[in-house]
Amino acid sequence: MPSEATLPEFDLDAIVLPQELPLSVPSALTRQRPDVQAAEALLHQASAQIGVATANEYPKINLTGSIGLQSLQLHSLFAGPAVWSIGAGLLQPLFHGGELEARRRAAVAAYEQADAQYRQTVLLAFQNVADALRALEADARALKAQADATAFARETLDLNTRQYQLGGSSIIALLIAQQQYQQERLNLVAAQSARYADTAALFQALGGGWWNRDPQAAASFDSHVQ
Repeated sequence: MPSEATLPEFDLDAIVLPQELPLSVPSALTRQRPDVQAAEALLHQASAQIGVATANEYPKINLTGSIGLQSLQLHSLFAGPAVWSIGAGLLQPLFHGGELEARRRAAVAAYEQADAQYRQTVLLAFQNVADALRALEADARALKAQADATAFARETLDLNTRQYQLGGSSIIALLIAQQQYQQERLNLVAAQSARYADTAALFQALGGGWWNRDPQAAASFDSHVQ
């Protein structure tokens, strides 16, 4: 149960961000995402079904000498009912009243649907990566601004502490400076957490998992990201 789970303890200062995060990444990196791979596999399957439906339109007949027993003239082969028995060699009816063509059209429609779904999945993957990159860019600016604000609050606190020790400031002013400094520290932690979360979101948007591949593929991927 979640209430019984033993969560690992960690210090925020112990978490280290990558030294450099990309401003842009090749679009090919999103192809490793599971949703993109699944949509691509469904597209290939739908494409193959068109070929199967097209091949099924051709009559499957075993042409043997027994055909001469059924028809002495070629033109009479296609006369009469829509379904014949040409000896034991007929594997399927010659005509299905448009059934096979309808199946092929259905296969084409399924392919078009799979193609649209694939395009939508790829566009969503691009959007996820772009959003993560924009968030990281904004996080970097916000983190720098908050770090400057925290440093300024620390200087203000040190100044008020010295003034209080020398009798030039009241305890109320010192407490206010301490409160402001602690608030800026909390804001700094929040800015750091947001950047960590958006960094993880970028790895998730790219599909992750490249560390489980062979060293050459992992090195190729890292060369794009780092």
